[in-house]
This record gives sequence, C-alpha cells and structure tokens, in this order.
Amino acid sequence: MSKLVFYGAISLDGYLARENHSLDWLDRTEGEEEMGYQEFYNGVDTILMGRSTYDQIAILSPDKFPYEGKDCYVFSRTLKGSTEYVKFINEDIVGFTQSLKEQEGKRIWIVGGGEVLQPLLQAKLVDEFIIQIAPFIIGRGIPMFVPGEQENELTLVDVRRYKQFAELHYVK
Repeated sequence: MSKLVFYGAISLDGYLARENHSLDWLDRTEGEEEMGYQEFYNGVDTILMGRSTYDQIAILSPDKFPYEGKDCYVFSRTLKGSTEYVKFINEDIVGFTQSLKEQEGKRIWIVGGGEVLQPLLQAKLVDEFIIQIAPFIIGRGIPMFVPGEQENELTLVDVRRYKQFAELHYVK
C-alpha cells in the first residue's frame, strides 16, 4: 500500500503562496538540494495536484515539466484526457486517491494546497506531512489548511534544520 504525503514549504504564518499564487518569497531562499528535496523526490512515484497548482507550474516552468517520469494526476472540473506528462482526473478526489493508495508503490505526493488537501484530510487519507517552515511572514495568501472538519491526530517523528528553515515531519 502506498503512503500519501503532503510535502511543501509554508510561510511562518501558514501560507503556501501569496493570494496571486506567487512564490517570490521562497525564491530568496537556499537551493532545493540543500533542503532535502532530491532525497524526498526520489522516494515518490505518483503526484497529485489541483488545476490551480498545475496552471502555476506551467507558468513557473514553461520550458520543462518538473515531474517528468512520475505518474502525475491533475484534478480538474473542466480539463479532460491527458497530455504527455499528466492525466486529468474528473472524478471524486477521495475515491480516486483511495484506489491509488491501495496499489503497490512509493509515496504519493500531494503538490499544492487546500482544495485537494482538505477532502483528503477529511477522509483521513494523508499518512505523512513534511512541512518546511520558511522564515517569512507574508500576511495573507493561500493557506495550507482550509477551515473545515478535518481533525487528524499526528505524531512528530523528526525535526530538521536547513539553514533558516525548520522542517517538521509528522505521521498519522
């Protein structure tokens, strides 16, 4: 059975991005290699994201899709079919993700935020959280957690420091 994991950086005040989806505050930080990204990425074979995240990735990486070689699924109400790199999913997030978790494989990575994460939290499907807290307070933006009925009890298994970042690793 595959593990479902949220891995990402947030501002100290809990935001994944600015309201306009900008990550400019993260652009001023250390490289991914120094922060454990490659180690994490090598342990992933499937990626889930919402349409907004997919659109932002297309803007930030117009020349090369950053998740080539991984099974990548994008939840969308309007886009159908697939591209060279992603398959668009128009069905229930929870049901689709549950069927993925039942398959053998490495980790399934939730890329992005609230709209995909919230229903998975409500269904108690998320197995791990690896959250890197950035040394920025941005005041407002896209929150990691959307308010709702998603109480989950977690256990802290590791804390790492990457220069000015604190990485918290929790498991269900």
